[in-house]
Amino acid sequence: MRRAPPRLLAVTLLLLLAGCSAEPRGRPDSDAPTRARWQPEPGLAWQWQLSGRIDPTVDVPVYDIDGFTNSASAVADLHKRGRKVICYLSTGAWEDFRPDADKFPKSLLGRGNGWKGERWLDIRRTEVLEPLMAARFDLCREKGFDAVEPDNMDGYRNRTGFPLTAGHQLTYNRLIARLAHERGMAVGLKNDLGQIPELVGDFDFAVNEQCAEFEECAEMTPFIEAGKAVFHTEYELPVGSFCPEARELKLSSMLKKYELGVWREAC
Repeated sequence: MRRAPPRLLAVTLLLLLAGCSAEPRGRPDSDAPTRARWQPEPGLAWQWQLSGRIDPTVDVPVYDIDGFTNSASAVADLHKRGRKVICYLSTGAWEDFRPDADKFPKSLLGRGNGWKGERWLDIRRTEVLEPLMAARFDLCREKGFDAVEPDNMDGYRNRTGFPLTAGHQLTYNRLIARLAHERGMAVGLKNDLGQIPELVGDFDFAVNEQCAEFEECAEMTPFIEAGKAVFHTEYELPVGSFCPEARELKLSSMLKKYELGVWREAC
């Protein structure tokens, strides 16, 4: 802190500084304490549980759990057990069952994305989506999460009901990464394989589903080469068919059921 000037000058300076340093809506207070961001490295084992009561006893260093349905005490318990904890959120699709669902204007909502109660978002509307997503990321930070897994990050490759382009997706995904980093949290790129070369520098790790089934796992290599973890899950293949390649590529791989409950079979 700089030394305080005489009173009148101090008031003037404080008013000027307040006007110059105001953060845009949705960003954390610039005076809030900062923390070193977690940097997960290749090969870390993980548990991904989005349904059912969280079982904190799986012997892995990383948990990925739902940001809305899990409490700060659940995150704290995992921390006490030596786990890093990732906050799962949907950032590219609207979900009618979330507590903030009514805050999304209907004009943002597109086609269904194949999951009950979910619809693609018009990610071109960043001026509307930024404060909504910032509030969600604030929730993750307040609960003590170390990182965010933003889901549905590849709308431009789907029938969303909007004319989304790769450029729109890059802009939005970088916005999402910035919101996490401003809050001191790491952030993962979910799927979106085609844009990995452009986005690997913006994200701290990757989360991938079924790259082995679709013969795409080698496309995750830029993350591994950058020293960043790739958390990978298969649903349809036996572990014996994808684990050898996963180990060679240094992916953090496991077999899960689609409901993403407690059960897992790791490589």
